[in-house]
Amino acid sequence: MIRVFQALMALTILAALAACGGSKPASKFRSYSGPPVTQIFVDKSDRKLYLLNGKTPLRGYEIDLGSQPVGHKQFEGDGKTPEGLYFIARQNPNSQYHLSLGISYPDVTDVSRAMAFGQSAGSDIMIHGRGPYGNAVGKRDWTAGCIAVTDEEIEEIFAMVRPGTPILISP
Repeated sequence: MIRVFQALMALTILAALAACGGSKPASKFRSYSGPPVTQIFVDKSDRKLYLLNGKTPLRGYEIDLGSQPVGHKQFEGDGKTPEGLYFIARQNPNSQYHLSLGISYPDVTDVSRAMAFGQSAGSDIMIHGRGPYGNAVGKRDWTAGCIAVTDEEIEEIFAMVRPGTPILISP
């Protein structure tokens, strides 16, 4: 009986110590209860991304682009960020860049253009956080064609934007 009592006391003490062990790390998943994001506008020349509800801006962010930011993405590996009208195709909660939203690039026109030159149009163009790699680079326009924001900003964007949201990427 004494051993059972000692075991229960040890478990109680361990549970109390665990409860005092500090707060849980903050989750990268946020909630959002404001107006819906109906479209995303990216201005490559100003390095800005805007989340809009109709024509009303909800949020704006400074962005990093591909390593060769001027011009429309033509081929895989060209370092360019696409230009044109696409949509958010998917959310990736396990991105190597913290969180990411997949953009529907390439479309049929992009694939046809690249094939005419015997090239691949590329794929996996995202809006994503910097993650460990982007934070280590320490320079602007470092992605392979994606649109990058801070990890805190992608948490906010990830909570606000749903698949199917149109994204217009302007030169």
